[in-house]
Amino acid sequence: MSDALKHECGIALIRLLKPLEFYKEKYGSAFYGVNKMYLMMEKQHNRGQDGAGFASIKLDTAPGERYISRVRSIAQQPIQDIFDQINERVNKDFSENPEYLDDVSLQKKHIPYIGELLLGHVRYGTFGKNSVESVHPFLRQNNWMHRNLIVAGNFNMTNVNELFEGLVRLGQHPKEKADTITIMEKIGHFLDDAVAKKYKQLKNEGFNKNECTPLIAERLNVAKILKRASKNWDGGYAMAGLLGHGDSFVLRDPAGIRPAYYYKDDEVVVVASERPVIQTVFNVNFEDVKELTPGHAIITKKSGETSIKKIIEPLERKACSFERIYFSRGSDAEIYQERKKLGKLLMPKVLEAIDNDTKNTVFSYIPNTAETSFFGMIETVEEHLNKRKTQAILDGNGKLSAERVTQILSERPRIEKIAIKDVKLRTFITEDSSRDDLVAHVYDVTYGVIKPTDNLVIIDDSIVRGTTLKKSIIKMMDRLHPKKIIVVSSAPQIRYPDCYGIDMARLEGLIAFRAMLELLKENNKYHLIDEVYKKCKAQVDIEDKNVQNFVKDLYNEFTDEQISDKIAELISDTTVKAEVKTIFQTVENLHKACPNNLGDWYFTGNYPTPGGNRVVNKAFINFCEGNKERAY
Repeated sequence: MSDALKHECGIALIRLLKPLEFYKEKYGSAFYGVNKMYLMMEKQHNRGQDGAGFASIKLDTAPGERYISRVRSIAQQPIQDIFDQINERVNKDFSENPEYLDDVSLQKKHIPYIGELLLGHVRYGTFGKNSVESVHPFLRQNNWMHRNLIVAGNFNMTNVNELFEGLVRLGQHPKEKADTITIMEKIGHFLDDAVAKKYKQLKNEGFNKNECTPLIAERLNVAKILKRASKNWDGGYAMAGLLGHGDSFVLRDPAGIRPAYYYKDDEVVVVASERPVIQTVFNVNFEDVKELTPGHAIITKKSGETSIKKIIEPLERKACSFERIYFSRGSDAEIYQERKKLGKLLMPKVLEAIDNDTKNTVFSYIPNTAETSFFGMIETVEEHLNKRKTQAILDGNGKLSAERVTQILSERPRIEKIAIKDVKLRTFITEDSSRDDLVAHVYDVTYGVIKPTDNLVIIDDSIVRGTTLKKSIIKMMDRLHPKKIIVVSSAPQIRYPDCYGIDMARLEGLIAFRAMLELLKENNKYHLIDEVYKKCKAQVDIEDKNVQNFVKDLYNEFTDEQISDKIAELISDTTVKAEVKTIFQTVENLHKACPNNLGDWYFTGNYPTPGGNRVVNKAFINFCEGNKERAY
C-alpha cells in the first residue's frame, strides 16, 4: 500500500495440554511454549509494530509462588525486545543456579515467563497513544487466583461511551474511557460476580474456604461470564483472555469482522489472528486449522477440556475484506488465490484504458503487498495475448513464414520493477515545502525501460489518502516520460471511515471523499453538504439501531467513473506531463474474489453493526464543523 495505514492488532494464544516435563523430553526444552510464542508473534508482526506484549500463567503453583508474568515493549523492534528481556532473565537464572538446567520443576518454580498458558499481542497504536501502558496484554490483578484476568485483543468498539456509563451504573470507577479498559472491567465485573456466587454456593454445600478454591476452578462457567459481559458490545473483535487459575478463552464478534483461527491436538491448543501462522509454526496442514465461528468462543478449562461455545447470536457474516486485500499475510492459501483473482478481474478495464495496446505498455506494481494481485493481472494479460496469437496464426491460413510465426509467438507482457521503496526517510525539517521534497523521494524508479510512446500501468492494493501517490509516486513515474500513467487499485474506492480496528477515522482524509466534494462544487451541488449535515445532527440523540448513513446520498450524485476521474486529477498536478488515469476494483468483483469476506463498509457504507452508522455520521459532522477529533 502506498499510503501508510495502521491496523490493530494480532493475537496469539497457546495452551500446553501436557506437563512441562513432556516438552522437555520430546522437544528438548520446557520453554517450548515460549519459543513457539516468539515465532507466532514474529509471523504476525505485519499486524502491529508499535508495541508488543507477552503474558504467561503457571498452573498448580503453591501459595506464595509467582504464577503470572508479563512483559511489554514499545521499542523500535518490540517483539525482539520482549524476548531479549526474557532470554536475559532466563540465562541469568541458569547462570546463577545451574541446578535449574535439568530440573523442570525448579524452572517452573523459580523462573518467570515459563508456563502452560501463554498470550501474545502485537499492536498498532491507532489513537496516537503509544506509551507502554497502552500495550496489551492488560492485567486486572486480585489476591484471589480466579479473579486475576489478562486480556488482549484485536478490536475496536463503537459504543465505548455507552459501555463506560454501564460500568459507572454498576458502581465502578474506571481509570479511563478506553475500550480496552472498559471491556476488561466489564468481563472482570462478571468474573468477580461468578466467583463470589460459586464461593457462596460451595460454602452452603459444606466446603471450607480452602476446599473451595479448586472447586471454583472446576465449576466456573466461562461461557456464561462472556455472555453477560458482551451483551451490549458493538464493534469488531477477537478478544483473548486468561484467568489466573488457568482457564482461557478467545471470543469472536458476531459478524466475524475480525479474524480468528485455532488448532488443537493432544499437546496444544493454539489460537491466532491468521491461519498460516499456526500452519507454519506448528507444521500442520491447511485443513487442520479451523476458523472460529462468529459469535463463538473457544474456551479451554484448567483441566485442558476445550470446547467451542456460542456466546452471541451470529449476525450476517461480514468478515473484513481488507484482511484479504492487504492486512493478512499473503501466504494463506485462500488469500493468495483471492489476491490473484482481484488482479485478474481488473484487466478488462485496464485493457480498455490502453486500447489493447500491450506492445506499448509496461506493467508494474507498488511494493510489496500488491505483488500477488499483479501476478493475477499479468496472467490475464498473457491469456489475452495467447488468444490474439492464436487468431493471428489462424488468420494466416498456414501461409505464414517461420519468421512471422516466431514474431507472433514472442509477444509477451512487458513486466518491469518500476517503483522501488527507499529506506524510510525521516522528515526532520518541519517546513512544509522541505518536507514535501523529502516525501517525494520515498520511492525510487527504474530508468531506461520506458519509451515516450508507452503506457505505464502500476497496481496498488488500495488508494486511501492518495498522499504518497501525489507527492511521490506519480511525480517519480512522470520522470520516466510515459505517454500515460494508469494507477490501478485492487480495492474499490475507500469512501467511508472504518470503526472496527483500521486507522481510517476522518472522512476528509479519504481521497474518494475529497473527489466527491470537488464534484459537488463543480456541479453546483455543494448545498447538499448542509442538507446532509442537518440530517446527521438530527440523529445524534436517537438509538443506534435507528441511525442511517446519509453520507451515501452525496456519493449517489455521481458515478464511480466520475469519482475515479476526479481522483486522477487530485493525485496529479500541472507539473505532471503524462496523462493520469485511475482504475478501481468494483464492489461486485471484490465479492467475487473474496466470497467469504463480504465486509465492505469502507467501500459501500453498509456497516454490519448499528454503531457504524453513528460513526460515519459523527465523522461527517466533525468535517462540517472543522473538528479534528476522531469519530470513535
